[in-house]
Order: sequence, then C-alpha cells, then structure tokens
Amino acid sequence: MATQQKSTVIPTGDAYPGRLIKTGDLDKTIVLKIQQRLNAMGCGPVPEDGIFDKGKTLTAIKLFQARFSDVTGAPLVVDGKVGSLTWGALFGANTVPSITHAPSDLTKAVIEFARSQVGVMEDPTGSNRGPEVNEYLKAVGLDATGGSYPWCVAFTHYCYSKAAKQLGLNDNPHIRTAGVLDHWSKAAKKPNAVRIKSDSAINSPELVKPGSLFIIDLGKGTGHSGIVIENANGRLITIEGNTNDNGSREGIGVFLRNSRKIASINRGFIDYSAF
Repeated sequence: MATQQKSTVIPTGDAYPGRLIKTGDLDKTIVLKIQQRLNAMGCGPVPEDGIFDKGKTLTAIKLFQARFSDVTGAPLVVDGKVGSLTWGALFGANTVPSITHAPSDLTKAVIEFARSQVGVMEDPTGSNRGPEVNEYLKAVGLDATGGSYPWCVAFTHYCYSKAAKQLGLNDNPHIRTAGVLDHWSKAAKKPNAVRIKSDSAINSPELVKPGSLFIIDLGKGTGHSGIVIENANGRLITIEGNTNDNGSREGIGVFLRNSRKIASINRGFIDYSAF
C-alpha cells in the first residue's frame, strides 16, 4: 500500500543537523556556522569560536529571532534556541526538510477527504452537534443527542474510515475512540501504528509525514488532535475538527490551519502510513 515518499530535502553543507541547538552545545562546527551566519546577517558582532555560551551568541540568536520571520513569514519564537524554524530562517528553506506528499495511498485518501470537510460547522454553533458532526461521533460509538462530546478525534477517525472504505480496505487502522489521550495510549499497542514522541519530532522533523495525527496534551485528561497535511520546514499545515481560527480544542467546526509548529506538539504524532 505504501508509495514512495517525496520531500524537498536538499543535502547542502548548511543542512539542518536534525536536533535542537542551544546553550552549551558541544558541536563546535555547527555553533561556528551559526555564529558566522549571525555576523553575516548583522546580528553581531559574535565571537566565531564555536562556543555557545550564555553571552553574545545567545543574545545574537534572540536578536535574529526578533528581527526575522521563518520561511513562511510567521514570527519566530525568541528563545535563543536554534530549531528547524530558526535554522531555516538563518540558512534558507532548502536546508530543512519540507514534506508535502502523503507516504501511502491511505494517507493520501485521508487528506483528500479531510479537505472536503473544511468548512463544516456545528449547528447550532457551540453545541458539538450538527448533521456532519453527528456522523463523526456516531462513527466512534457516540450519540450526539445524548450529550455534548468533544469531536476532534471522532473527526480524524471518520476521515480514516471514509478513506479506507474508498480504497476497499476491510480495516480502518485508526483506533476507534473519541479521546485524544486514549488514542495516544492505545496506539502504543496497535500494530502498524507508529508513535513519534515530541522530542524525536523536534530533533528529526522529517519523521512527521502528511496524514499523521498530532496529539496535544492540555492537562486534566484533555487534549486536541488533527491531521497533518503538510510539514513545511518545521511549521505544520493541518486540518482540525472541533476547532476555530485560533486552534481551540472546543471550537465550532472543521478548519484548515497553518500556524502549528512541531515544537508545540507536546505529546507527539501517530503515523498510520505503514498500514
């Protein structure tokens, strides 16, 4: 079922090293490269000694982050750490993995169906109900008329169910649940479900493929989830149910969003592309 993965990873001398670079980093070659680029961008003067201490190098990185945007034009977080977004802004978009093609027929079909749902709204607004929302919830065994249920995971399950049916598959690999954290927990025991934890995704952003599901833990048993449709240099384009323009977990419909970052996904990702 899997098809060849396509990405725009350009093997240059300035390629993202695949990990977060911060104060105390011992790789002098990488730190020196950053220092030289900071000076070239007018954010120095920085000693070009390969030492990432809490002095001028840290200050220069924060200055760069305050002055410049990432490759999509969005503001950088001013934290003094060089992750994929800051690296891409320093050295160019082609130095960080950007993955736009779904890695399997199933995940491609999931994305196509999810796109068809963008614009679905609750009816009435704020009710966790509506003709389409009721169908999402029904797919995971919930009766929308019997209560008010968050439906972001019911939406992702429904997208996978429709895609699997379209391809003539007998099994929907997406775990049948409406719970964000329940989904994350059960995926650890699901054959062909790959969990990519947050640290791994930050250090190796190319692991996050279109069709995968992001998992955010918001505390007290709550969370939010959605479908990644593109991984653009560390910034994610997603389709999310039960959200709004601001990315709420209790929103009003299905939205296409382009502001989440890999580093903001605190649990990780579930990848069903091996199915």
